[in-house]
Amino acid sequence: MATTITIDPVTRIEGHLRIDVTVDAVGGEDQIVDARSSGTMFRGFEIILAGRDPRDAGQYTQRICGVCPVSHAMASCLNLDNAFNVTPPDNGRVLRNLVLGANFLQSHILHFYHLSAVDFIDTTGLLDMSPWMPRYVSPDMASGTVAETLVAHYIEALQIRRKAQHLGAIFSGKLPHVSSFVVGGCTENVTAEKIAEFRTVLNEMRAFVENVYLPDAAALGSLFPDYFQLGAGNGNMLAFGVFDLNSGGTSKLLSRGRYTDGSPGSVDTSEITEYIKYSWFADAGGSQNPADGVTQPDPNKPDAYSWLKAPRYADKAHETGPLARMWVNGHYTNGVSVLDRITARALETKLIADAMDGWLDELTPGAAVYQSSAIPLQATSMGLTEAPRGALGHWMDINDSVISRYQVVTPTNWNASPRDDFDEPGPIEAALVGTPVADLNQPLEVLRVVHSFDPCLACAVHMVRPGKRAGGYKVLIQPGIA
Repeated sequence: MATTITIDPVTRIEGHLRIDVTVDAVGGEDQIVDARSSGTMFRGFEIILAGRDPRDAGQYTQRICGVCPVSHAMASCLNLDNAFNVTPPDNGRVLRNLVLGANFLQSHILHFYHLSAVDFIDTTGLLDMSPWMPRYVSPDMASGTVAETLVAHYIEALQIRRKAQHLGAIFSGKLPHVSSFVVGGCTENVTAEKIAEFRTVLNEMRAFVENVYLPDAAALGSLFPDYFQLGAGNGNMLAFGVFDLNSGGTSKLLSRGRYTDGSPGSVDTSEITEYIKYSWFADAGGSQNPADGVTQPDPNKPDAYSWLKAPRYADKAHETGPLARMWVNGHYTNGVSVLDRITARALETKLIADAMDGWLDELTPGAAVYQSSAIPLQATSMGLTEAPRGALGHWMDINDSVISRYQVVTPTNWNASPRDDFDEPGPIEAALVGTPVADLNQPLEVLRVVHSFDPCLACAVHMVRPGKRAGGYKVLIQPGIA
């Protein structure tokens, strides 16, 4: 008999995500045979930005998320650079990279230690307090000295993440929301003292990544080899590229690209379509490229189950994130699974941290950090980059020197999207299907798959659905409902 399990909301993510899975016996084993990913809040930032000065976009869009605001600042500034027809000087480009890199480091460390690794550790006797209780405990969880070590590193990682925020603030004024990113570059002057301070903190972080994070991620892989076979989904990957290495942005540390149906390919943004058949948005805004998209809520839409749209590339769902970036760049192609996502993220952390040390050598104290420019009367522009969780795009129209259209497509729009107009599941939905569930009362396997994507509903959605109140953590089990 099929059983439907609802986890609402999923904890240890940003924002409010509801997951519904249908479990049935397959070959004598209970497995997920169907899944629904539902964003339960509405995003309205596109509406807020309409009619505003284009230069406001960098500050407003950062408030989309407190974990990855720098990525939104970067996407917005690339968007503005495009619209204003201005190229930042090398100092400005490098400063942006360094601050964004610091944000990547803190976010990746956050994901492993504070959001996902806890799914694999029995913290009984180690973290017997809120917010670590109530909790799931399963026989396969790591315990004993392994659990003690990982919990100790969990605590150490809190301090390391604080240092990452300090690191970014050296050249951004403050974090989590930076004040130095502007159209044409940055406003923070470069000095030898700031370079030295940045390098000192960065070296401490690089040591943690090399000596603690990477070994812990490898240890998790050796303890849970089955999770290199679970959570694959459809295997399609998409990356917009990040960290410009030259003034034109034609060379990047992690390049733009995709991997579709087993073959690599380039990215043509005209092939992106946002579908809304199962989203609480008016039909008039559906089946459009983000450059033409509109945000028109329809909370009473029949058959809809999510506030997320369903972006597709060439009408196919694509996963975004560290695994996608590392895969399309050839740095990690071991597989697509829960632990491949975790492993690729750890390896990417080292790649970025090491690159940041080299970028410091490119800074020139006292040299220009931004190029001034005038607001255009009219413009159509786009800013593509990567957030820690994956491909991020901002699209903008300017008319009479104010924003007339602004559209944002975040990584979690891709990963946690509902079914599209062809009834094809989103990446998280597809990754859940086939996952075994050992205990229907503690569907830990569901959380392991979902957390491996590091979903951020705070990026994807932003306002509680009218007439509803977000409740506490709960799991609902409904036997006999397919």
